[in-house]
Amino acid sequence: MPELPEVEVTRRGIAAYVTGRTISATVARERRLRWPVSSAFDALAGRIVRAVRRRGKYLLFECDDGHLILHLGMSGSLRLLPHDTLPGKHDHVDLVFGDRVLRLRDPRRFGAVLWTQAPLATHPLLGHLGIEPLSRAFNGPRLYALTRGHRVAIKQLLMDARRIVGVGNIYASESLFVAGINPRAPAGRLSRLRCERLVGAVKQTLRKAIRAGGASLRDFVRSDGAPGHFQLRAWVYDRAGLPCRRCGSLVRRIVQGQRATYCCPRCQR
Repeated sequence: MPELPEVEVTRRGIAAYVTGRTISATVARERRLRWPVSSAFDALAGRIVRAVRRRGKYLLFECDDGHLILHLGMSGSLRLLPHDTLPGKHDHVDLVFGDRVLRLRDPRRFGAVLWTQAPLATHPLLGHLGIEPLSRAFNGPRLYALTRGHRVAIKQLLMDARRIVGVGNIYASESLFVAGINPRAPAGRLSRLRCERLVGAVKQTLRKAIRAGGASLRDFVRSDGAPGHFQLRAWVYDRAGLPCRRCGSLVRRIVQGQRATYCCPRCQR
């Protein structure tokens, strides 16, 4: 699933082109996404995109009278293409901007394209979301407060979007390695110092991933069609049985909440 870095890479790739541009047409070849693409999407032609923002893993296209909310789902990607580019089998939705088209490719159809005129803060998909991990508000004291009283493993808390948005499985494993914290450690037992260290590791890991263009494990590509490269630089993710890049111990794979976790038994005691 595209996580915060992949969505942010996508946002940066399209924002410079679509901001200030008028939507000249819309196309919905397949409306059966995670939620059906409504007829309101068909009426977006003529609206100007004032900004493209991100909240967690959602892209928000701001128009004068509402927002188009777009989620890449499990396998989606957005690409900027010449308007006469023929669509492929999984190219379901287009936003046309004159001679260019912003095209959603979503093989598994878990993505979403939703128009809303309601306040974003109360939208059912956005209102419950937690703190942005790249914001100044995400700091050691805040994480320490978030973890108090919780017996859940720290990796699972990092991935709980009600508390912290967009970190995801890859980046949780990587951040915990950078911070030297065992992913199974109870969140509520982390000291203030370890919370400070983990916040720094999360920010460092996410920024590194954005610079690398995200991670392309299966379907994700950037808006220009190029894959991300973060997975090639990972400390532990998907490296089970290989030597730790720091100490040489063999990286282990464990399962937490039905998701694979990778860690070093020596660096993350």
